[in-house]
Formats: sequence, structure tokens, C-alpha cells
Amino acid sequence: MAVEQNDLIESDIEAYLHQHENKELLRFITCGSVDDGKSTLIGRLLHDSKMIFEDQLAAINKDSKKHGTTGEAIDLALLVDGLQSEREQGITIDVAYRFFATDRRKFIIADTPGHEQYTRNMATGASTADLAIILIDARHGVQTQTRRHSYITSLLGIKHIVVAINKMDLVDFSEQRFNEIKEQYQVFAKEIGIVNPVFIPVSALTGDNVVNASENMPWNTGVPLMELLDTIPLEDTVNLENFRLPVQYVNRPHLDFRGFCGTIAAGTIKAGDAVTVLPSNKTSIVKQLIQPTIGEENMEIGEAFAPMAVTLTLEDEVDISRGDMIVKSDDIPDVANQFDVTLVWMNEKPMQVGVEYLIKRASNLIPSQFKAVDYKIDVNTLEKLSADELQLNEIGRCQLSLNQTIAFDAYSDIKGTGSFIVIDKYTHATLAAGMILQASTTQASQQTATCQYSAFEKDMNALIRQHFPEWGCRSIEDLL
Repeated sequence: MAVEQNDLIESDIEAYLHQHENKELLRFITCGSVDDGKSTLIGRLLHDSKMIFEDQLAAINKDSKKHGTTGEAIDLALLVDGLQSEREQGITIDVAYRFFATDRRKFIIADTPGHEQYTRNMATGASTADLAIILIDARHGVQTQTRRHSYITSLLGIKHIVVAINKMDLVDFSEQRFNEIKEQYQVFAKEIGIVNPVFIPVSALTGDNVVNASENMPWNTGVPLMELLDTIPLEDTVNLENFRLPVQYVNRPHLDFRGFCGTIAAGTIKAGDAVTVLPSNKTSIVKQLIQPTIGEENMEIGEAFAPMAVTLTLEDEVDISRGDMIVKSDDIPDVANQFDVTLVWMNEKPMQVGVEYLIKRASNLIPSQFKAVDYKIDVNTLEKLSADELQLNEIGRCQLSLNQTIAFDAYSDIKGTGSFIVIDKYTHATLAAGMILQASTTQASQQTATCQYSAFEKDMNALIRQHFPEWGCRSIEDLL
């Protein structure tokens, strides 16, 4: 793959750049328990797909001899375990990102740590992923941290789960052992809602079934990991049905231009579409779509879709500011300020009910409080436990109250408008990651009553205009 790309670079750099720009992008993470081989797997992917430069390889060879974690063999984990403390201990601590590409796709890999104390780092890496590779040591099977990471990937709505049963060379490439672990994991996956996980037997250390099919496992009928990553469908990872544009910036370079900039969270939009601004409910028509380009003037386009960054202009002068959301007028999301949420707490200082925090949701930054902790989850048993607060790495369902209303979607529908982070009001440290489940039950019933009254009021106003035109009445208020 790399040889063909290098030839194209030498012969026609413009064609190469065009080809590279239009490739699909797959973001994925590796996760699982401690020492299951996550970093080694990524190193093997990069090495066997010829994505390592010669100077990098020489440096890794030198460091492998220095740290001696794999004897005389090269330690490919050092490609991603770059921190000194990671190399000394032979573990992953922070999230490491690596980029590589094939003829078909571009990839961004997040190597996440396996230790329980670094679960927050794993959740950070998983928050932007389309696919998760969950590694399991063939000797040990499903561990506590395997369950924890699987549960978090399920919570975060990652649709594609690949279970790589690693270190098959240490169990003599046993098909029986592979099937035992597969059955064990499937039972747990069903309990947490993971649908159709793909199982692959691999040895990251020796390269079996990573990029090339393994001669040591003729019983395996599936494709190697690299081929799976290159071909797995990505159409269901982005919502293209419901248009949502959180406004990040209002661009006003001169009197004749006012553009509303942001990254499309979901859906598609084109010039001429009717849009509504929330929470003000002001309406207009899209006049232009402008996309920023590098090295040349911005380009007007006919249609834009998630996750493009775009600038909209409207036919009418509408008051729109950062934090507002632009949606299509025939697809209006709910607006609320009280929510049922799932929270992954990431700070040593526990979450406390009644304390004021800042909530960052898309381009909104809003003061807020947690009114109650409904329960926390024991990830091993999936039991719901009573709790008054959440400690580091704990996951729970909570009641969130914002100081202002926002337009939102359930996280399961649209990640960009249903996810948020919790920020310390004074230190600005990130404390937690959250997912909106729904508007709180009390507020939902109030909204239903309001909608019912609005529908009644609309019908009554129409009747008044029809039957009392000579009185000049157009609404209930005019009649009264």
C-alpha cells in the first residue's frame, strides 16, 4: 500500500493529495485490561502496513534494547508508549494518538490505558471513536477492566465493537480457548446492549492475523484485523437525517455580511432550506453555504453535511449568537433545562449534589447543579446502587439542572447535541463526561401540557379569525 502511495507522490503530487483528501476517516480506540497488548497491537499495525519511517524504527530498536521488555525482539509498543514513566513501567498511562492511511481509508488510533485509575483517559479517547477494539489476553479471558471498558464503549454509543483475543501464541493458537472466551464475552455483551461484536484471534507480538492472515490458525475463517478496519461500513456512524448546527461564532467582517459559523453536528443543509433558530424560535431561509479553504478564498457550496465546518448566511436579519442552534424548520428538537443524564466522573474530588458546576455542551457554557444521584452502576454486576455522590471513575444516573434552556437531542440519537462535559467553576478543570438521556420527567410533563395548550390556542385563534372578521379579532387576547 505504502509503496503505491510513494510512487504516486513522486509522479503526481496533486493527484495524491486529491486522493488522500477524499478518503474516508475511521477513528478507533484500543482498550481492555492491563497488559492485554493494546500498544503492541497498534505498533504491529503500523509496522506491518509499512507506516513507520526508518529513523523511527532505528530509534525503537535502540529503546527496545535499553528497556528490555521483549528480550532481543523489537518492542513495537514503544511507538505509542512515549512517556518515560510508560516505558519504565511497561504500561500505558495517557491516551496516545497515531495516524496512518491505506489506499482506501485514513485512520486515527487512540491507544487508551488499561489501569482502573486511568479509566477517565479511556473515556476521553472513546468519546470521538467510531469503532472500539477491545483486547482480551487469551490466557486470562474477560477481566474486570474488560467489562468496565466494554460498558463505557456501550454508554458512549460506539456502534462497531471488535473483540481481539490476543496472545494466541501463548495458548498454542487453541481454537477451543478462543471459543471459550468468545462465549464468555457474548454473555456480558448481551447484558450491556452490545450488538454483533466481531471476534478476531490475533498475536500482536508475532503479527498473526493483524495485517496478514495467520498460518498458525487455519481454523479461523474471518479476515485479518487490518482488512476488517479497511472494509467495515461507516454509514451508520453519522446521523444525516436531523440537521443540527450549534453556532460557534458570528462572522461579521463588514456591513454587508453576517455569517453563522459552526461544525455540523448532524444532518445535511442546502441553500433555500427553511431553518429555525433555537431557543428563540426565529425562522429564516438559508441564503448561502460557505466552506473555508486553505490557501485560497472561501468557497460557496450547494450543500453541506455532518461533520463539515461551514458558515451559513440567511435571507433575514435574525438575532443569532454563540450557543444558539440552527435546525431545519420541519424538524425541531426539544428545548429544556432539566435533564436525566448518565455521568462518568473523572476527578479525584467527588461529584456533590447542590454544588454549582459549569456545563459545556457544544458551544454552550452554562452554570448548573446536580439535583440528585438516582443510582450508580456496579460495572461488574450491572447492579444499580444507591448513592449520594460519585467518586473517581464511577458511573451513575443523575438529575441535572441548567440555569438556562437549551435545544437538545438524546445522546443515543445525536452525540454532538446530547453530550457534555462538567467543568469546575473555579479551577476550570474537566470533572466528568455526560450524556443526556431525556428531559426530566417533571419538565417533560410540563412541556406536554404547554404543547397541548399551544395547539388549543392555535386552533382557537384560527376559529376567531374565521368567524369574527368584522370585529378585527385575530386571537383570544383580541377577543377578550
